[in-house]
Amino acid sequence: MVTALTSLLTGRPVRHTVGMTGEVTLQGRVLPIGGVKQKVLAAHAAGLTEVILPERNRGDMDEVPQEVRDAMTFHFAMTIDEVLAVALEPVTVTTAA
Repeated sequence: MVTALTSLLTGRPVRHTVGMTGEVTLQGRVLPIGGVKQKVLAAHAAGLTEVILPERNRGDMDEVPQEVRDAMTFHFAMTIDEVLAVALEPVTVTTAA
C-alpha cells in the first residue's frame, strides 16, 4: 500500500518487473514475513524478474530452489526508502524549451 500511495502521489510508476511483500511500521521499518519460498516461487511463475524482501528474511532464501535464485534478482530492505528506490521508476527530469 505504501508503494502504491507513493507512486500515486509522486507520479512515479511502479516498475512492472518488480514484486514485493512485507509490512512497514509507521516509522518506515520493513518487518519480516512468512512464506518466503512460496511468495518467491509465485513471483517467478508470474514472470517477475526482481523481488524486494525484508532484510530479516535473507536467511529464508536457502529454501528457494537455486534455479529460481539464479533467474531472479533479490533486493533486501530494512526501510521503506530502500523499497521505494527499487520499486519506483526513476524520476524523470524535464527541461523547459
